[in-house]
This record gives sequence, structure tokens and C-alpha cells, in this order.
Amino acid sequence: MTPDSNNPTAQDEKPKFFGRRKGRTIRKAKSFLLDNFLPKVRIEPTAGLFLPSCFTRPEIRRYALEIGFGDGAHLAALAQSRPDTGFIGVEVYKNGVANLLSLMTGLKDGDAENLSQEIVLEKGRTDNIRIYDDDVRLLFASLPDACFDKIYLLFPDPWPKKKHADRRFVNPHNLTELARLLKKGGILQIATDHPVYKSWVLHTMAQNKDFIWTAKCSDDWRNPPADWFETKYQRKAVKEGRRPVFFEYQRI
Repeated sequence: MTPDSNNPTAQDEKPKFFGRRKGRTIRKAKSFLLDNFLPKVRIEPTAGLFLPSCFTRPEIRRYALEIGFGDGAHLAALAQSRPDTGFIGVEVYKNGVANLLSLMTGLKDGDAENLSQEIVLEKGRTDNIRIYDDDVRLLFASLPDACFDKIYLLFPDPWPKKKHADRRFVNPHNLTELARLLKKGGILQIATDHPVYKSWVLHTMAQNKDFIWTAKCSDDWRNPPADWFETKYQRKAVKEGRRPVFFEYQRI
């Protein structure tokens, strides 16, 4: 889930957030992970945040950001396939954060006998995910210029009503920040299944001088990228007759 786009009027004022922060009751195992494992992989917004210091593995040379990772399935699969990349996952929805922690550790509901043990990553999984469980806009100021090779914005809330358009994450202010954070040649990937948001992205990005659309033909945006991992939300959208699109924009 991604935040709305209302921007703070002063540097010390928190931006307004529209959306859910918690859903159904989180069961015992996942609650245990939130209390005992999240602190180990959480990053905090601090001045001059140095990404290499967030990760202990020396082979990590690249960094990526996923804004609004939902249930965490895409991020977990992506991180496992790219052990040389450090991923910062941002999500305010507590249930989604708990699910990602479950995917990272392999601890599931019903594993009550393991709750007294020290929680570690699931066997075979690389320690290359760090989590920020709040509004990504509160993290922007801490991040250095040109620190990410890729930024993912997958199925953000479309806020389809015209009166809510200013809540959409794709907007000039946020794009300025994303452009600052991306390396030259870096990729911003945006996926959506909503017709209003498709048009909004195309219009807004066309007016932005920091990015260029990489598509050469319709297949480039109608079909997922080669390294794509299908999300639960995507499967639901397809089942309900909404065809997702996959836009890629390169930082000029």
C-alpha cells in the first residue's frame, strides 16, 4: 500500500496519510515476528543514511527500493533471486509487514513451538532485505542522491475519484524525489491494473523531464518484465478481468 501524495507544508510536519495501517487480527506467530524480528531488519530515517551500513553482506553492491510491498511476496522472491542486491521495502500496512517477515523466516501460523527460539532467516535465504514500516515520504530526506539502481511502485492505490487525485503517489513532488534517488540510467517500474491510473501515469510521466519511457512496442508494457514475480493482487486483478500494465521509465 502506498501513501497519498499530500505533501507537508513544513519540513517538520508529517504528511497526511490516507489508507489502512492494519487489517484483520494478526495471529500469534506473525505478532511474534513483528515484536522480535522486525527490529533486526528495520531501518530508521537518520540524517545521511548510508545504505551499505544497513547490510552486513559485503557482496551487496546494488540497491533497490520497493514502495508499498503489499503482502511482501514480490519483494521476498525478488530478493532471493538477487543476493547481490540490497532491498529496502516500505509498507505501512502492518499485516503486510508481518507476512513479509513470515516469508523471510519461514515461521508460519501454527509454529507455536518455535516462538521461544531465536528467529533467523529461513535456510537458503540471503540477508538482503531491510524494512521501513511507515510512510516512505518520511524516509526520503534521509536517503542520499543516486543511491538506487531500481525503484518499484507496484499497484499503488489509484484513488480513482477526481477529488482524490492529489492523493496519488505518482505526482511531480514524489517524482522529483524518486529522480534524485535513482542513479543515472536507473529504472522506475510502475505496475497498475486500474484504467484511471494507467492514464494518469502516462500523462504525468510524459510531463516529467527526468524520466524517459523505455517501451518500444505495446508488448513492452502489456507484458510483465522477464524477471517479474507475480503478486497476489495481480492474480486477483486478472481473475476479476482487469489486465495489469507494466511501465518502465529510465532516469535520464
